[in-house]
Amino acid sequence: MVEMVLLLALGLLSGAYGVMVGAGGGFVFVPALLLLLKLPPEIAAGTGLVVVFLNSISGSMNYIRQKRVHFSIGWPIIFGSIPGTFIGTWLLGIISPDFFYWIFAAALFMLGMFLLLKKAPEEPEHSMKAGFFNEGRNRLKAVFLFIIGLLLGTLSNFFGIGGGWLLVPILIYLLKIRPHDATAISLFALSIYSLVGALNQIALGNVNWTACLWGGIGVMIGSQLGAILSTKVPGKWILQMLSFLLIGVSMKLFLSV
Repeated sequence: MVEMVLLLALGLLSGAYGVMVGAGGGFVFVPALLLLLKLPPEIAAGTGLVVVFLNSISGSMNYIRQKRVHFSIGWPIIFGSIPGTFIGTWLLGIISPDFFYWIFAAALFMLGMFLLLKKAPEEPEHSMKAGFFNEGRNRLKAVFLFIIGLLLGTLSNFFGIGGGWLLVPILIYLLKIRPHDATAISLFALSIYSLVGALNQIALGNVNWTACLWGGIGVMIGSQLGAILSTKVPGKWILQMLSFLLIGVSMKLFLSV
C-alpha cells in the first residue's frame, strides 16, 4: 500500500511538472525508481520510458487542442529519434550501473547549470507560426532537426527519461522558439519516439509493471493538470523550474553512487 501511494504521488508530480517543462517527467520518475525502490538501472530506464510515453501522449493531446504544436518542426525530430532509440538500448546493455549513475548525474547537472545561468530569451508578442520552415534552406534545416532527433532518441532510451530536458533548451536557444511553444513541440515529439523506445524495452523485459500501473495512473492525471497550469506560467519560470529540478536530481544521484 505504501509503495502504491508513493508511485501515485511520484506519477502525479512527474506528470504535472514534466508536461509544464516539455520533458515528459521521466527525470523525476526514473531517479525515484533508482533511489527509493532500488530498481536496477535497465529496469528503471525501461519502466520510466513507458511512464514517459503515457505522460507525453496525454499532455501533447492537450497542447494540440491549444494549437501550440508546430508539426513542421516536430516531425523531422521524430524521424531522427526512432533509430536513436535502438542505439540507446544497445548502449544501456553494455555500460556498467555505476557508470550509468555518473553520466546520468553529470548530464543533468550540466544542463541544469546552463539553464540557471543563461539569460532567458525575450518572448515574442505572438506565438511562432511554424516560420522556421518558411524561410529557405529547408533541406538543411530538416537534416539539422533529424540529427537532433537521433541524439534525443539515443539519450531517451539510454536514460529512460525522454529527451525533452535537452530538446526544450535547443528549441529555445538555437531555434529561437518561445518557451511555451517549445514545451508543446517537445512533448509531441516525445509522445511518438518514446512509444518506439517503450515497445523495445517491453520486448527486452526491462519493465516493472507494478510501477508502470500506479505511476501511469498518476502521470495521466498530472499531465492534464500540468497542461492547464502551463498556460499561466511565464516562460522564464519554466526554464528556472527545469534548471532547479535537474540540479537537485543530479546531486541526489551523485551522492547515491
